[in-house]
Amino acid sequence: MRFYQDNNKLIGRENYETLCIEPWGRNAVRVRSTINANIVPGDTALTEAVEKQGMITITEEFAQIVNGKLKVTVGNGGYIRFYKNNELVLNEYYRAFGKDNPHSPSMKLNAREYQSNSGGTYEITVRFDSDDNEMIYGMGQYQQPNLDLKGCILELAQRNSQISVPFAISSKGYGFLWNNGAVGKATFGANYTEWIGNVSDQIDYWFTADDTPKEIIYNYTQAVGRTPMMPENVMGLWQCKLRYRTQDEVLEVAREYHKRGLKIDVIVIDFFHWIHQGDWSFDPKYWPDPKAMVEELNSLGIRCMVSIWPTVDRASVNFLEMTDKGLLIRTERGSNQTFDFQGDTQIYDATNPEARKFIWDICKKNYYEYGIDMFWLDEAEPEYSKYDYDHYHYHLGPCSKVGNQYPMLHAKAFYDGMIEAGQDDVINLLRCAWVGSQKYAALVWSGDVFSNFESLRDQFAAGLNIGLAGIPWWVSDTGGFFGNVEDPWFNELLIRWFQFSTFCPVLRMHGDRGPHDIPNLEENTIGGGFSPTGRPNELWSYGEEVYEILLKYYHIRLEMKPYITAIMEEAHQTGAPVIRTMFFEFPDDIKCWEVKDQYMFGDKYLVAPILYEGMRERNVYLPNGNWKDTRTGIVTRGGIEILTPAPLDSMPVFEQV
Repeated sequence: MRFYQDNNKLIGRENYETLCIEPWGRNAVRVRSTINANIVPGDTALTEAVEKQGMITITEEFAQIVNGKLKVTVGNGGYIRFYKNNELVLNEYYRAFGKDNPHSPSMKLNAREYQSNSGGTYEITVRFDSDDNEMIYGMGQYQQPNLDLKGCILELAQRNSQISVPFAISSKGYGFLWNNGAVGKATFGANYTEWIGNVSDQIDYWFTADDTPKEIIYNYTQAVGRTPMMPENVMGLWQCKLRYRTQDEVLEVAREYHKRGLKIDVIVIDFFHWIHQGDWSFDPKYWPDPKAMVEELNSLGIRCMVSIWPTVDRASVNFLEMTDKGLLIRTERGSNQTFDFQGDTQIYDATNPEARKFIWDICKKNYYEYGIDMFWLDEAEPEYSKYDYDHYHYHLGPCSKVGNQYPMLHAKAFYDGMIEAGQDDVINLLRCAWVGSQKYAALVWSGDVFSNFESLRDQFAAGLNIGLAGIPWWVSDTGGFFGNVEDPWFNELLIRWFQFSTFCPVLRMHGDRGPHDIPNLEENTIGGGFSPTGRPNELWSYGEEVYEILLKYYHIRLEMKPYITAIMEEAHQTGAPVIRTMFFEFPDDIKCWEVKDQYMFGDKYLVAPILYEGMRERNVYLPNGNWKDTRTGIVTRGGIEILTPAPLDSMPVFEQV
């Protein structure tokens, strides 16, 4: 490979490939390569202004670039190695002829491969050697219980309850961002690690190495963006269910909370408060005076959030205009229908700036001007009737090439509009995200998950890993979404999930509570009255015993507001997760890398959730230091594992003192 320096970039050329490595932030580089004529410009997820200074050395045998603690070397054959403080932490999986290749050359397998697609794009593949002792975290949210992702195969695609945020953090002291919005796959195998993008112009990734996970996350979020400060008036309880059907139902719930002396911060109006999907307005039959409703809620100290779907029914008042202007996602074959839940719909194209402005302008008129200043951006993946990603085409290109960016751009549509309107306390709820969603005030929730303890364990892993992928605002449906209140174990599940949610970024009641025996308001096929509702889902809805336990944790949450504010400030300033793996706070304690069922809420509280039905005691590992049991006040010297009781009304939480 022939090397030369172009300003701060190290360029290598061999055969048809061009390799470009440049400093990109603190202890970090960006790596791009292509077999096209030129590197394609554009930053994708790397949107923030960072330092791009490093030292480049070129000899006849190799080239290297040094940026702080990180050194990257490239051999004559194009073989890349990454060093932290001169210690090798990652190298490409290269099984082809080359002077610096210690492995069998007969396989003729390059670390970087380009498989041609039509239209001048490629299926791109990058491989790295694997380390048996390495642990991998981050990558967003996947519905499986593995906190350590080593050995996992992860689809790089968005689905309901699956969130692809392709940033991995390694126990070896590095972070890796796959800077590519394409649908693909990441495999953290025992023999090698492999990243695949199905449709792409070039290979593009970002790499940082540092001494602690905190510093790695700091470097990463400095390059891709950090969350704003969470508003103080949303740190308490959010009340939600599927679904409040009328203005009167919402006000009745709000008044009952007020009557009981319970402060709720947010109440949420769910789907089909509209006539047709894509109207983005209230059905006046059931919501006759939204402005008066919001004014009364505000007088009780409650903010109002309303559900927005990206789907547009052919019968919607906005469908023809959006079709004429090309603001909807189109299909590559056959009918343009993209979603068929209770309507014949297409999905608006969030990758189109004109479409983003269009949906915001409608929602500003029909919601925001009534005083509704929070939006629940549901279906944000977006959800398709069938996830055939190669079938859909966006303004930015084929879904297979750019589709993973959709939820981030959907969040941007509303964030930009609200900031332009002068709002300074923006927070919106989304069911999906991508790299950088956090800087658009996205509170991400884990989607429509089942109400069982297996699902609770999945959400535990999901919440911790998405925080390590740079998105600190995360929440799940307390009790799960699909639940039947007549299941004998449901109340226990709800209690244990509520205890966990108390020590999450947001405490939110939500779910579709069966059995579904409440008659519809009417039997039409359109409008706000035909869609069903679930059983009540307020704190008092599950009997007096459950109510008393939920109240106990509700008050714990409110008492922690000053502390939560400090955690949110740290997330804003440094990118640190709100709920943290143990090793994030104690990186030098090997046991903290191994424990998989407890976490830190900020830097002060160790939380040991109860994740199994019937469990009434559990083991807890206390790192070095002094730890006070918040239930008893007893202080224990750390560096040991203890067995602690966990009766139904109590979850073990220890305060570092």
